[in-house]
Amino acid sequence: MDLSKYIRDIPDFPKPGILFKDITPLLADPGAFHEAIRRIMEHYRDRPIDAIAAAEARGFLFAAPLAYLMNKPLVPLRKPGKLPYRTHKLQYDLEYGQAELHVHIDGFKPGARVLLVDDLLATGGTLEAACKLIAQAGAVVVGCCVLVELLFLGGRAKLQPHQVFSLIQY
Repeated sequence: MDLSKYIRDIPDFPKPGILFKDITPLLADPGAFHEAIRRIMEHYRDRPIDAIAAAEARGFLFAAPLAYLMNKPLVPLRKPGKLPYRTHKLQYDLEYGQAELHVHIDGFKPGARVLLVDDLLATGGTLEAACKLIAQAGAVVVGCCVLVELLFLGGRAKLQPHQVFSLIQY
């Protein structure tokens, strides 16, 4: 199945000159969504993973079914004010300003091997921050997995030395 057929291009969104890769057609097709999750699970089936983490919010769409099927804990990395317990936090820069991610202080067991999942890798800023936050929380990122990677933006380089796996590349 060619999963790229389920990614819709939206020109000039969210601003002129940007070609937005819309994943909602893939989510709307049960067969395509199932196939995407199956391929990710198969890629990581024999790798030592203790937990799956995802940054808010679209990463949750792929991390949750993956954690369920792999029988692993799901650890959400959230925006400020969304987690009710004490947190580790990390502020980071984006192209258009700053953002912050939080994780509960007991979100990971010490030394846990974590697979970080998101929907899209562009410039890599959010995933880079998520990797740093996971390390700050005492865990180890064993891989970064995305549905879509925009190769021309070079985000993969920011994630070194972590391995990156993407199902669809542009």
